[in-house]
Amino acid sequence: MALLDVTDLSVSFDTPDGKVHAVNGMNLSLDAGDSLAIVGESGSGKTQLAFAILGLLAKNGHARGSVRFQDQEILNLPEAKINKIRANEIAMIFQDPMTSLNPYMRVGDQMAEVLMLHKGTSKRAALDESAKMLDAVRIPDARSRLRMYPHEFSGGMRQRIMAAMALLCRPKLLIADEPTTALDVTVQNQIMELMADIQRDFGTALILITHDLAIVAGACAETLVMYGGQVMEIGTTDDVFEAPSHPYTLGLLNAVPRLDIPQASLQTIPGDPPDLTALPPGCPFSPRCPARHEPCALSMPPLEGFGDGRFRACHAAREDIA
Repeated sequence: MALLDVTDLSVSFDTPDGKVHAVNGMNLSLDAGDSLAIVGESGSGKTQLAFAILGLLAKNGHARGSVRFQDQEILNLPEAKINKIRANEIAMIFQDPMTSLNPYMRVGDQMAEVLMLHKGTSKRAALDESAKMLDAVRIPDARSRLRMYPHEFSGGMRQRIMAAMALLCRPKLLIADEPTTALDVTVQNQIMELMADIQRDFGTALILITHDLAIVAGACAETLVMYGGQVMEIGTTDDVFEAPSHPYTLGLLNAVPRLDIPQASLQTIPGDPPDLTALPPGCPFSPRCPARHEPCALSMPPLEGFGDGRFRACHAAREDIA
């Protein structure tokens, strides 16, 4: 039995400009202790997928389909019930730690509050556990750091604090939404090493949401590529990186700067992302796709399996993706 099963999940938002279709028929599965990277350009639906799983959609958002966690349906649960699952079973590290942390509260008080709320722990015991968790994410002099405010930490340290808070209740699934945004390359590497340590030390399953393919290699066992709210390709990270089977995946990989290949300039994917209020009837990537042909504009190809655990949604022959 999978830890997380998402079946035919769709997310839409009512706006003055019309209905925005952020996620369309999403399917994914994750076993306990496994890791999955969800990649794609900004606006492809990655974060809204995570918010739907956790019941964090905006008031104008609507989710339908199925999200089963430990074989329990959790999609659209009442707030009181989903609150028991958040932090205890599924935790999330948000994109910007500075806006996620309360600037008026000491870090220790914010961390202790998690255990006091979800576990009924006493303040003293909660602070002791918070210090241990800060030490676990390699923040030096953890005990004294509990009395500091968020602005007294660097961006990388704040991201470590967010990871420590997420792990306080020992969740079975950790969702990290763009955890390396706005961090320099050295700190990015440290955060990704921390994610690997978390998986190893706590046995936590990981969903890493990112638009940066450069940080995915070596960080997650599997990679799912999203575009226009739909799955374009999914497979092991090694397979997806070494032999991409979808033109969009290939475009993303070609846009990553590489030291082993001379590049006069960065390669880009021509065109613009789709208008999510008026998605085309066919593949959402077809207007930008170099391998498109007539069926691409008429119907969305199904997600079909090939090889060992690989899936793609594309009308083009795999040998034409190069």
